[in-house]
Amino acid sequence: MVKPGAKVDLRRVDAASTAGLKGGRGAAMAALEPHSEQLAALQDRLWAEAKHPLLVILQGIDASGKDGTIKHVFRGVNPQGTRVTSFKEPTAEELTHDFLWRVHLAVPRAGEIGIFNRSQYEDVLIARVRRLVPARVWKPRFAQIADFERTLVASGTTLVKLCLLISKDEQRRRFEERLTTPSKRWKFRRSDLEDRARWDDYRVAYGEAIEKTATDVTPWYVIPADHKWYRNWAVSTILIETLQEMNPQYPDPPDLRGVRIT
Repeated sequence: MVKPGAKVDLRRVDAASTAGLKGGRGAAMAALEPHSEQLAALQDRLWAEAKHPLLVILQGIDASGKDGTIKHVFRGVNPQGTRVTSFKEPTAEELTHDFLWRVHLAVPRAGEIGIFNRSQYEDVLIARVRRLVPARVWKPRFAQIADFERTLVASGTTLVKLCLLISKDEQRRRFEERLTTPSKRWKFRRSDLEDRARWDDYRVAYGEAIEKTATDVTPWYVIPADHKWYRNWAVSTILIETLQEMNPQYPDPPDLRGVRIT
């Protein structure tokens, strides 16, 4: 967890770390099913209570495992109370509005878990690294994003921001797997290689984005993600702890005196 005001240099973070996990892969795999059951039970209470939403933001470079995290960590939750939004290249309609417009439209409603696969942070990451906009445009966005997130928190939303961190070697291995596995080839884009060539620039951009927007109420977590089993364990652990702190409760039942089922 990144503390507010901390300096963040992702180049110094070990993407293969398994910090906090005892027992290695076996322990992580054994915990997956119990974690899934816990998460489902907590989500059921959140959905029934319908007072506060949880917004989970997943960021990471290409092949860092955002899709896989959603698939494995959230496999047991009720789809009715969960909404996944993938932010891709802005549409013509979205480009006619401010950069936060499309993000605000996707914010979860009370009782929902909203999952952002990429997010508003693309506008201080890819927009910066690829020089889609000048520095005078993207630099003020840190403060704009922080204000936006404070507004969400003030209205009752809990935010969890997760940066999935993989090494350059692991990204290469996953790209090669995509190229050689027919069922995964559809994920590969030539632009992925263009971004890979800007690896160091992205590390710096991610570090600054995390640094400038980590607060006590909108925390960032950097998740070492070279090991998928550790990534899933870490993310599910954080979400369970967050929901336990939110402590959603089933609402009181209606007055059932005199009710008779025939």
